[in-house]
Amino acid sequence: MTRLWWVRHGPTHARDMIGWTDRAADLSDHAAIMRLRDHLPEAPVVSSDLSRATETAAAICRGQPLPPLPALREIHFGAWEGLRFAEAEARDPALIRRFWEEPGDVAAPGGESWNGLSARVNAAADALIADHEGDLVIVAHFGAILTQVERALGISTVQAFAQKIDPLSVTCIEVQSGIWHLRSVNVTV
Repeated sequence: MTRLWWVRHGPTHARDMIGWTDRAADLSDHAAIMRLRDHLPEAPVVSSDLSRATETAAAICRGQPLPPLPALREIHFGAWEGLRFAEAEARDPALIRRFWEEPGDVAAPGGESWNGLSARVNAAADALIADHEGDLVIVAHFGAILTQVERALGISTVQAFAQKIDPLSVTCIEVQSGIWHLRSVNVTV
């Protein structure tokens, strides 16, 4: 059995779409970082290669650090990167509505669809599971974590969007003999 401890990176305080934008995490709440660190098992830690994830991983790591993986990045918003929702809506009103209301193959111009994100993160999770038994801490992003909640529960993307994934929260998924079980979602300590 492998237990995946998905941790959302520390807050960025961004109010815009920053999928692949490399913005630092605010890790100034040392008490919250220490509570999170103490809550997690002493296990290998892997993260997305974006600094908000690598910084969070370094702050909570009690196990063996593994090289960061670009495949664990957030969804790529393409031409909408760095825009606030209202700005993207002004540029592409019909497309952005479809992007959120009909997630799947709809993508921002030059960006990534939900299905593309899911395929990328699923492949990364499968490779990590193949290489690790026991506990594994994965520091990633809102969308990446939601893809795994969707996968573990066998729910639709729209249903997955209803899940809350706060900064510095933990979502725990167990995988045994190819069967995925969601043990907890959005736990903050």
